[in-house]
Amino acid sequence: MILPRPLLSRIVMATSVLITALFPLSGQAAAQSWPSRPMRLVVPYVPGGATDLVSRIVGEQLTARLGQQVVVDNRPGATGTIAFTGVAAAEADGYTLITTADSLTVVPFSYKNLKFDPRSSFAPVSTMSTQPLVLAVHSAVPARNVKEFVALAKTRSLSFATSGTGTSQHLSGELIKKMTGIDMVHIPYKGGGQAIIDLSGGQVPAAVLGSSTVIPQHKAGRVRILAVTSKKRSAVLQDVQTLDESGLKGFDVYQWTAMLAPAKTPKAVISRLNTEINAILKHPAARDKLLAAGFEAQPSSPEEVSKLIADGMTRWGNLIQELKLDLR
Repeated sequence: MILPRPLLSRIVMATSVLITALFPLSGQAAAQSWPSRPMRLVVPYVPGGATDLVSRIVGEQLTARLGQQVVVDNRPGATGTIAFTGVAAAEADGYTLITTADSLTVVPFSYKNLKFDPRSSFAPVSTMSTQPLVLAVHSAVPARNVKEFVALAKTRSLSFATSGTGTSQHLSGELIKKMTGIDMVHIPYKGGGQAIIDLSGGQVPAAVLGSSTVIPQHKAGRVRILAVTSKKRSAVLQDVQTLDESGLKGFDVYQWTAMLAPAKTPKAVISRLNTEINAILKHPAARDKLLAAGFEAQPSSPEEVSKLIADGMTRWGNLIQELKLDLR
């Protein structure tokens, strides 16, 4: 039977409207059923470091809240680019996530031909923690504050250790040099854990490292923290001055960690993750664990993560260009 043309047109139009209406519903249904199996939380750095510790604290709580195991998967190498490349190419279904540190904003200036873009290859979820960096010296170094350290550096050759070239620690050290007029030799390590061993052993006289890495040795008297890099004092180092207070006006650098997912992960999944992580970070169970380890819990919106990444790339990109630093 041949249908009249007007009737056939109405049937085609009605069918198209129905199909269009069903697609969003299927996406919502998939998001509502998430998670139905374990999730993988990739950490781009070695076990035991700051990002790894934060990931495990949050991942443990996320497992309890979502009812599915969050498995931490350490994939170190090439300043995190191996892990970032893999996650950027992973299926955007909410079952592969990654924890990043602020070093993600420096990676584009350190490596050519990256297969991911920090600003567009990922869907931000939430920040998780912050911690200031610290300027620290071995206990035998005759400097008890920043002013004495600068005076000492102008009379002798000093070096400073960091967790690697092209990290916020490295660039903060370069910024200290720029603002004080001193010259120090940068000694990059393959992680903060190795750097603090040599600093506490006296193999290097100074370091710019994450506060959580240095605090145990500071309390043991093996190293001396001269200042924190954030503009406000640290909640776990309230008796230590900031670099801003010590004469480096406007100095404000801190490390942050954030959770990301592959770009195009369903918005409903991102929203659910953001809600759960924010609730975790506001609860004493996780907040107190983070604080005891030297971190401050930092919940946020996905939009705030995007701004952190964009602002970091602008800031460090400008400094690298101004100082003509070769990070490649």
